[in-house]
Amino acid sequence: MLMHEFYGFFMFYVGLLVFSLKRKHLLLMLLSLEFVVLSVYYVLFIYLSYLGNDYFFSMIFLTFSVCEGVLGLSILVSLIRTHGNDYFQSFSLLW
Repeated sequence: MLMHEFYGFFMFYVGLLVFSLKRKHLLLMLLSLEFVVLSVYYVLFIYLSYLGNDYFFSMIFLTFSVCEGVLGLSILVSLIRTHGNDYFQSFSLLW
């Protein structure tokens, strides 16, 4: 159990590191956030498998993570349609 949790937390911290390093592109930020959600789901699934066969909460977590991913992709599409790219420096928040 300890090795699986180590893998999950390692995935989580790698996702946060990529999120902090690739902050110029919205698509790379969204991908790293989805990787963080996937690592949290992995740790949750391992934890629930050791408690018993109650995987209902993991399905609710997957539903919310899919909704979060769709919302991020819709923001990405609207940003690309209005500004032409996904750079954060290409648009100003003061207009």
